[in-house]
Amino acid sequence: MGKLKTAFVLLAIFSHQVNADCGCNKLDRDARVAEPVDEQPAQQVCQQQARNKNKHYRDYYPEETEEEIEGMSLIPGGSQYIGTDEPHFMADHESPERLVKLNDFYLDKYEVSNANFAKFVEATNYTTEAERFGDSFIFKTLLKPEQQEELKDYRVANAVWWYKVSGVSWRRPNGIDSNLEGLEHHPVVHVSWRDAVAYCEWAGKRLPSEAEWEVACRGGKQRKLFPWGNKLMPKDRHWLNIWQGDFPDGNTEEDGYPFTCPVDQFRQNNYDLYNIVGNVWEWTADLWQAGDTSPSPNRVKKGGSYLCHKSYCYRYRCAARSQNTEDSSAGNLGFRCAKNV
Repeated sequence: MGKLKTAFVLLAIFSHQVNADCGCNKLDRDARVAEPVDEQPAQQVCQQQARNKNKHYRDYYPEETEEEIEGMSLIPGGSQYIGTDEPHFMADHESPERLVKLNDFYLDKYEVSNANFAKFVEATNYTTEAERFGDSFIFKTLLKPEQQEELKDYRVANAVWWYKVSGVSWRRPNGIDSNLEGLEHHPVVHVSWRDAVAYCEWAGKRLPSEAEWEVACRGGKQRKLFPWGNKLMPKDRHWLNIWQGDFPDGNTEEDGYPFTCPVDQFRQNNYDLYNIVGNVWEWTADLWQAGDTSPSPNRVKKGGSYLCHKSYCYRYRCAARSQNTEDSSAGNLGFRCAKNV
């Protein structure tokens, strides 16, 4: 009887770890808000980044065949594996591993920054969907205790550390009293999929497909968890911006960042890509469910964010994936652009 009880306890723990997440996939525009509740979310411990400048993606190419595009890396296509046969989240459809065939393409080395998005807005007078709707989602630690109490009825159901806050947008990313001062080179956030598409089109680019994004993330390596390999902290240094400590209240900030970091902070693979995992989720062009013709279908996002950790939301792996509706926005969701060769 004692052995049976122990087995049930272990199964319960395992089930929680497999199904738990930071709630990022619940931040759809029409997300249901929750009544105030007393909850003790799961705990975590985390670690991250190092810059490896000993190798460069150009080692894969004859120098004379390459065209330079400022701020972009040339990603080799061909037949490449994506997905995994060892999924961590079955509901995310990470499996099976499969072979895809891609053309060579370019991908931004960096996530689109606030400074670059501001140039787009200035040139086009564009208004983001968060600005038109009048609100967006931010994480609880960006709110003062009195603000959390005041807005407790605007928390997301089943992810009560997320608040829908009026007046938050890419211009005020960390709350209505915030601005972009000091964040010019951080990734733009509170941008919907449609906002990202509009920016890429203005820049003469496009969003990457999920397959392109994942091939770029892998950096020429096969069956590796991260862009640089399987070990989270080679040489005991941080390689990405994720959560350390007890989620959602105890980020120890061992990587140096409580929230987003500059887009050029963490170089992660031989394709010269920065923050391809961690920092902020990145929109891709793909539908979550093929053939979805709803007014605002779910789109695939990749890479995890500064709120991820293995014990709670292990989605900063190259094969990991999640989704939000096209009109959704949040303080940990951004993008980078691709371009045809």
